[in-house]
Amino acid sequence: MQALNASRGIMASNTLAGRLILIAEDVAVIAMEIESTFKDAGARSRICSTVEDALVVAENRDLAAAVVNHILRDGESSSLCERLKERGIPFVLFSGFTNVRGACRTGVRVDKPTTSPILLSTVAGLLRSRLTLVPKPQTSRTL
Repeated sequence: MQALNASRGIMASNTLAGRLILIAEDVAVIAMEIESTFKDAGARSRICSTVEDALVVAENRDLAAAVVNHILRDGESSSLCERLKERGIPFVLFSGFTNVRGACRTGVRVDKPTTSPILLSTVAGLLRSRLTLVPKPQTSRTL
């Protein structure tokens, strides 16, 4: 079992290395723990405690994925989830709330509390899935 967890960690690190992850979380201790987890996997991250700030980061062209709490300091994160969905940015809805509405329901749900490896492997899995779904450019052959 330990070897399996180690190999998952390596796969997550390879998938996340250098990637920008938005962490939309209003509880500082939780946000810093998530940030540390992604940093250890080689990812870059931006923490936002408000929907307003997170919407600015959501426009970053380097943004690869997001971890979004349903309720932030300035309210429900539906507009953020909608924008991520519009841009095709995969996201994890990381929340303890069960009554989630709108675009937030389109994210992959991870209930609070959870462990760092689960959150990390979920985001890495979303990115791996996204990479395999992107069509490969067609090469033209010269005759």
